Amino acid sequence: MNKLDLTSLGGLNGKHWLTKTMLWLVVACGGLLFGPQALLEALNLNSVVQSQPQLLGLGLIIGAAYFVSRLLNFLLDEAICYLGDRRAVETIEKKVRLLDPAERALLREFFLQGATILTLPKDELAVKSLVATNILECLGNERHYAIQGSTADYKISMKARIYLNRDVLRLPAGEPSQEELQQLIRTRPSFVTGLVQARKPGSQRAA
Repeated sequence: MNKLDLTSLGGLNGKHWLTKTMLWLVVACGGLLFGPQALLEALNLNSVVQSQPQLLGLGLIIGAAYFVSRLLNFLLDEAICYLGDRRAVETIEKKVRLLDPAERALLREFFLQGATILTLPKDELAVKSLVATNILECLGNERHYAIQGSTADYKISMKARIYLNRDVLRLPAGEPSQEELQQLIRTRPSFVTGLVQARKPGSQRAA
């Protein structure tokens, strides 16, 4: 059973109570400063407004400044996420135009095997390059083999999928002919066979 992260929970509760406090501060100070005179007199609050106008104004400014800062932080986070996503897409578009044969063959494996997730060697140069350019995402599930080395599960990122069509991966438009099929088999990454053999019963060992 996963342990409850009380530290993060406490932080959320702290922010929640601070937000509620600031909201009540703004409502109270704003109501006293700008509320109808007749209502204030009926509630016997007119004397409070007349004796402490500076304090009420300060409370209103502090509360308003808190919510303005929260809004600015939200807008800044959204801008950073937008720019990050845009930069990632630009990197993918550039990489797709410059795929080398090893990278293209690796990406073809997802289509040839009809798999969303593949187990790939972490230290393979093509794997590292595709991860660095946001085309592949590592999902974890690391395994260590004495001969094959470390592997992990990978999938094609959602941002990259729309760019990886048959033309880019140089796959046949329809059902491949025998010659085309043999060509695809010859160009498969050399580590694919090794990974299949490593996953056979009795062949997996800890590094």
